[in-house]
Amino acid sequence: MTVNSLQAREVLDLCIGKPPARPLPLSATVGDALLALRSGGDDRLVIWTADGPAPERKACAGNVCMVDILCYLCAKQNLDAPMAALGAPASALLPPLAATSLVRRVEPSSSILEALDAILDGAQSLVVPIRAVASRRKFTSASAAELCWLTQEDFVRFFLNSIALFSPVPALSVTDLGLVRPTALAVRPQDPALSALPLIRAALAEQTSVAVVSDDGRLIGEISPFTLAHCDERVAPALAALSAGDLMTFIDCAGAPRKSAVRSIKAQLRAKGLLGMLELLDADVSPPFSPSTSSSWSDDESSPSSPPLSNGRGRPRGMRSAWRSGSYSARMGRRSEEAIVCHPWSSLVAVMIQALAHRVSYVWVVDDDDCFLVGIVTFSDILGVFREQLEQ
Repeated sequence: MTVNSLQAREVLDLCIGKPPARPLPLSATVGDALLALRSGGDDRLVIWTADGPAPERKACAGNVCMVDILCYLCAKQNLDAPMAALGAPASALLPPLAATSLVRRVEPSSSILEALDAILDGAQSLVVPIRAVASRRKFTSASAAELCWLTQEDFVRFFLNSIALFSPVPALSVTDLGLVRPTALAVRPQDPALSALPLIRAALAEQTSVAVVSDDGRLIGEISPFTLAHCDERVAPALAALSAGDLMTFIDCAGAPRKSAVRSIKAQLRAKGLLGMLELLDADVSPPFSPSTSSSWSDDESSPSSPPLSNGRGRPRGMRSAWRSGSYSARMGRRSEEAIVCHPWSSLVAVMIQALAHRVSYVWVVDDDDCFLVGIVTFSDILGVFREQLEQ
């Protein structure tokens, strides 16, 4: 195999074995999207509608995940009544111009190069129609779906499988290749988690993360959309009440939350007058999206306050919380304070393997053992290197 032969490969080859995209009609509500994400194993849903020029075709309006819902519930206009916000149309979760920028449709016969250009042009995901070609390739449940997802991870994995063809570039350091760039998505552990909401949105769009750094610039941990995507709606009250450091602790662990943690969140919500978020914390969310009196999160309401969730120095203490299927970090065997890092001298191939092994699309770059944050290496920049190599 040669580099030229890679250019001739079709997008269809990347779809083999991929699960079908789970659809959500444009008429669905935010609550419908929430329940669909909670009931299935999907991290995201595709919102589609009929294509105007060709009604028989499906046009992708965008995709939504649990992070979109959490950010929407914590938006300023919904903080007082998050339960009512669940009745809003699911299209409210979509960012502007989502169909033309973040999600794009490509044909299965498109070349890898064409699809890669779409990713590098800013597309967060690609959707590929697979029903028409199900007879030519074996797809997971192809008969039950029309589209499958392709992300930056699929392309990085594709190039890693043929990494020897690009020698000696993969052995060069990320610094020599110019891949280390500074990040503006950072907060301090004592900052209100709610103030990080715009950064979380940006990190979701860029498929990166929000760094939690100390006052002297050391990387303490992260608030990762990859982690939040495996949480449920009850993280929204925590996001509204806690500091960034405490939230980083809260989203890490699987199981039931400690009563002291719930009391702390409730006390802070009451102090801030966010009674709607307090209602959401105790709610059993189900159609027609009204709170239930029963809740597995109940605790002793008589306690007016409780200790903070961190140790006061930005290094959170361990505690437990409840997820729909266990937090991403917990299932991958790491915590948010154990962010995936490399060094400026790390090789390109080492960083690729590291990111793919932990199912993230970025790696933080720190200076030696002091954990001073230098910058970040992203899949988008890595794919740019391979695009240049294909041109040569």
